[in-house]
Amino acid sequence: MREYLLTLCITAAVTYLLTGPVRKFAIVAGAMPEIRARDVHREPTPRLGGIAMFFGLCAGLLVADHLTNLSAVFEKSNEPRALLSGAALIWLIGVLDDKFEIDALIKLGGQMIAAGVMVMQGLTILWLPIPGFGSVALTQWQGTLLTVALVVITINAVNFVDGLDGLAAGMVCIASAAFFLYAYRVWVSYGIEAAAPATLFAAILMGMCLGFLPHNMHPARIFMGDSGSMLIGLVLAAGAISITGQVDPDALKLFAGSEKAAVHQTVPVYIPLLLPLTIIAIPAADLVLAIVRRTWRGQSPFAADRGHLHHRLLEIGHSHSRAVLIMYFWSALIAFGALAYSVNSASMWIVLGVVFLSFIGLVLLLLPRFTPRAPRWAEAFVPPRYRRRGVVAEPAATTPQTASAEAAVESGLEAEEEPRTPVAAAVAGVNGATAIGARSRFLDRRKAGTSR
Repeated sequence: MREYLLTLCITAAVTYLLTGPVRKFAIVAGAMPEIRARDVHREPTPRLGGIAMFFGLCAGLLVADHLTNLSAVFEKSNEPRALLSGAALIWLIGVLDDKFEIDALIKLGGQMIAAGVMVMQGLTILWLPIPGFGSVALTQWQGTLLTVALVVITINAVNFVDGLDGLAAGMVCIASAAFFLYAYRVWVSYGIEAAAPATLFAAILMGMCLGFLPHNMHPARIFMGDSGSMLIGLVLAAGAISITGQVDPDALKLFAGSEKAAVHQTVPVYIPLLLPLTIIAIPAADLVLAIVRRTWRGQSPFAADRGHLHHRLLEIGHSHSRAVLIMYFWSALIAFGALAYSVNSASMWIVLGVVFLSFIGLVLLLLPRFTPRAPRWAEAFVPPRYRRRGVVAEPAATTPQTASAEAAVESGLEAEEEPRTPVAAAVAGVNGATAIGARSRFLDRRKAGTSR
């Protein structure tokens, strides 16, 4: 465990330290596109955050290769090299897209090629645990097609959910934390060495997300862009493929009897891993809904719109930060609920706990305007928006401008609902940066759609 923690910390530190210089490079390189009518952010913000995340991935793999216990993963398996090859290819495609806005079909082809590169180096699904049948061996073509489909779905699910500051990195970090706990349990508790690569991938993925989040929380100073969202989606899919398709369920030896009976009894254990859709259920649901919605309207499935789940949270009145926290809550509930169910599927307390937390989540969704107030004694320790408003004895003279501002405060309007003024890229102070070159004006986003 100590070596995993060291790998995680090194990955997070490298990602965090490189994000600042990468941000400056992105501004100089012009990877700072104009704000479109469908965007959520107010100010021009650089992309290319995936560059720092990729070098964090490389640093994590390099450190793990020189550690006593983790070095055996590189000696006995070719999966880390397969992951690095596929990650490098998908990262390069993402960098080009962040800079030049390449066509969606070209990106889809690049995703399939990256998945194919990993398959060629051994990172593929060999068999699947099917209830009632046992372990079903897959042919080479079946394993390849299933692996490519899994990678493409996961990459696009993460890419679709990357619409608010800190949303994609936080949700993937939560998913990878739950995945790490399960993979580590399979490797250490049951002595199955085939689960070691997936455990390493999950630890490195957590480090990449944790190192990038301080720069990406609202208001974001840099976006990960497609170079980052597609990268972390590929790493998450690689871990799921590694442990799902290459760990024999009968090797767990939890139950006596035939292999068919063992697989049937251990199905709850494999629920979080059979498909990454159960781990990133929220992004996957958003992906499916987006495809159905766009094709129903006669649009391309890759056409951007403002119908994503996080955009709907903003539309019903949630602030930016609260919408992100609600998405975090649901991701953690699904990921760790599935993890708890895999440990003990017979416990009724787990089901009751998930139901209770789901009820809390529904209540939070229905209270977009509710702002908790801290008690008097704690007001000095909380932000001003959580303090109780006192009665002013002698109100100051008001002007039409101040009167309208006070009316807006009393009505409980969030910062996101304030009139949005176009910002020129040549103006200093753009999220702490100064961009070069003139910018065109843009329309009010409340009259159009949103998505980053």
